[in-house]
Amino acid sequence: MSFDPRLLSGLPVLAAVLEAGSFVRAGEILGLSQSGVSRAIQRLEERLGIRLFERTPKTMRLTEDGRRFCEQALPLISQLEEAAENAARESGAVRGRLRLNVDASFARLFLAPRIGEFLEAHPEVELELAVKEGTGDLITEGFDAAIRFGEPELSSLIVRRLLQVRVLTCASPAYLERHGTPKKPSDLETKTHQCIQFRDPVTGYPYPWEFHRGGEKITIAARGRITVNDAVAHLGVCVAGQGIGQFIDIGLQPYLKSGQLKQILPKWADELFPLAIYYPSRRYLPARLQAFLDFLISASKIKE
Repeated sequence: MSFDPRLLSGLPVLAAVLEAGSFVRAGEILGLSQSGVSRAIQRLEERLGIRLFERTPKTMRLTEDGRRFCEQALPLISQLEEAAENAARESGAVRGRLRLNVDASFARLFLAPRIGEFLEAHPEVELELAVKEGTGDLITEGFDAAIRFGEPELSSLIVRRLLQVRVLTCASPAYLERHGTPKKPSDLETKTHQCIQFRDPVTGYPYPWEFHRGGEKITIAARGRITVNDAVAHLGVCVAGQGIGQFIDIGLQPYLKSGQLKQILPKWADELFPLAIYYPSRRYLPARLQAFLDFLISASKIKE
């Protein structure tokens, strides 16, 4: 079977539909009407001899044939983009749209206060941040990379550990005045104290409460009536005096400096929590993504 060059005209439309999640939003991205997008997808289906999407008035999803085709075809678009980006890399240019699937804690506590610095340094970059619980399928969802706190997951993606942050145990002055200051980790297992649990988005269960001192590690059965799954809510509940929390130290310094929170059990604060980036298997990173990583690593070394 000879190659039909008309297939190339349908691939960008297919990629836009997958990225946008609907024909209407894809049309807005491409400057086409919904019917124009629909016709382009229909022509592509006819040329391929398969049905790409199952469509109802309320839902749209890839068929099994469509999923297999996208897994093979979309990386080709990425490679074409990459060829152009490599040329830009040679000239030192950093431009284009950067789409990142990010961890909520990273986005809210670390990235949001600093992102202006990155955009100011790279005025030709457009940035889209999607806060999601999992890495998902980066290729079919159109992401350049995913950034996550926690031990790297088993994945077919390239995984690079970026940095490690400390885990600090903290409480508000009002809480400590009412309940007293714990002297050792096991004090948190008593009825005297309330521990704010934080749900791990990967497992669905609260993170275990660990305390590290040198080579020694203790895991306790922390007691508490409040469980959260959002970093900002976690801090807010703790600042309000409703319990003791364990936090990564990124974004925590303003609360400690202002006195809204106090670190407790400082001799048991050697636990490190990694931040990793996941990206598709490529020979080169897009210049815009490499620039973002350089910025991220540099910013993480600056004390708050």
